[in-house]
Amino acid sequence: MFDEIYPDEVKARLSAGEDLIIVDVRQPEEHAEKNIPSAILIPLNTLPERISELEQYKDREVIVYCKAGGRSARACEYMVQSGFVNPVNLIGGMMAW
Repeated sequence: MFDEIYPDEVKARLSAGEDLIIVDVRQPEEHAEKNIPSAILIPLNTLPERISELEQYKDREVIVYCKAGGRSARACEYMVQSGFVNPVNLIGGMMAW
């Protein structure tokens, strides 16, 4: 199981200067259109082969987002299965951002 977070909370934490790990699991063209500036782009379909890029964050909170929350929920489930302790799904994704 994984936690969820509202966009307003993430925005407030970013505004406060908090060092957040944020992962965008959308496709590159979606990311290019609109994104959270500090986000790491790892499309969901590439996550299994690129999960090692996030290994250093395994014990930290990792906020994951997509367009509406479905793909990011799947990514969070995969991350939990891969041993990540705190993947967090952004509720509503970029549609709510």
